[in-house]
Amino acid sequence: MNLSDPLKISYRNLVAAKFRSFLTILGIVIGIASVIIIMAIGTSAQELILNQIRGVGSNLIGVLPGASEEKGPPASALGVVITTLKYGDFKALMEKSNVPDAVSGAVYLSGNDTVQFQGINKNYTYQGTTYGYVETENATVANGRFFTKDEDTSLARIAVLGSSVADDLFGNTIDPIGKKIKIGDQSFDVVGVFAERGSAAFSNQDTTIYMPIYTAQKIMLGVDYLNYLRIKVDSETNIDRAKADVITTLRERHDIDNPEDDDFSVRDQQTGLDVINNVTGAIKYFLAAIAAVSLLVGGIGIMNTMLISVNQRIREVGLRKAIGAKNAAILLQFLVESIVVTLIGGVAGILLGVIVAGIAALIIQKLGYAWPFVVTLPSILVAVGISFFVGIFFGIYPARKAAKLNVVEALRYE
Repeated sequence: MNLSDPLKISYRNLVAAKFRSFLTILGIVIGIASVIIIMAIGTSAQELILNQIRGVGSNLIGVLPGASEEKGPPASALGVVITTLKYGDFKALMEKSNVPDAVSGAVYLSGNDTVQFQGINKNYTYQGTTYGYVETENATVANGRFFTKDEDTSLARIAVLGSSVADDLFGNTIDPIGKKIKIGDQSFDVVGVFAERGSAAFSNQDTTIYMPIYTAQKIMLGVDYLNYLRIKVDSETNIDRAKADVITTLRERHDIDNPEDDDFSVRDQQTGLDVINNVTGAIKYFLAAIAAVSLLVGGIGIMNTMLISVNQRIREVGLRKAIGAKNAAILLQFLVESIVVTLIGGVAGILLGVIVAGIAALIIQKLGYAWPFVVTLPSILVAVGISFFVGIFFGIYPARKAAKLNVVEALRYE
């Protein structure tokens, strides 16, 4: 028996019951498409975050409040507010006697409020930081200036705008420099506008307003802690030594003798990349596994359809056995039909998943994110493999049932 024979019979049976075949295939299409979409979006999000971190530079050290495992994220990175990191810690780390390899640094404290200018009211994120932000982040001020070291702690009500904020509030006809805006109930003088920068870790830097750290802490938020800080090191080769100096300095300031009592976490860029890669990868595969549950539903649909097909074709099976067809040939026939259904659904699901992931990428790119469109060959091969496996797994029982039919009883079946 040639393989082409079961394929031809499968095609005829699919065409003969078009609507039933369509519904059966649809379950597989939805399952495979869900897996492809989640894998594609998850991988794209992962690459977006990693590319943004790489773009800042490989000679950065990040300090976050709260302890953590070496390969795990600190609690503060998961949204838990921890108040152990202070501006005084940053000042100590910027002293050459403590961290000789540091060339610049910046602190970060975020808030959100309504911004007003001449009848325009919009909600924006603002970030308190320090004068070293521009050098640390490799940012460029396109118009005006950034604030000075003295202004970090002067409670100056001055602001540097992201490019989109400037466009929204002032358009192309008004020079923002020297103009007053209100952030919440506080009046600020605009002293600078950043060049267009794009998004970083799902935060659009162009829609952010920057102000001196003391202004953000004491006037806007009423707190004395930092979200995190970054230190730029003079060379990648000095990263490990600088990390050790940072840890020593913070332990001295926080009166910590036992490393297990650390209330901070120090990460270099590569460690941060590894942590983010591990966390986002785990989330991506977890969501893909949830989506794959829909394949179970599709597989059960295939088994039900094949069982119905077996019951409707009992006389056909009996006739084929009467003219010499072996049990193996009958088994192969129904198994091939099951696999054909799942492979058709798998291919259609892959195409649908790629199209939806592509549309999602275009929409996210229109929102201003440098979102890469990533559909990996392994994910497609896995989808095809899953389709093949589902076809065999859920088709084997109906196929065995057909193969075991008694010839005489099958011929008598009405």
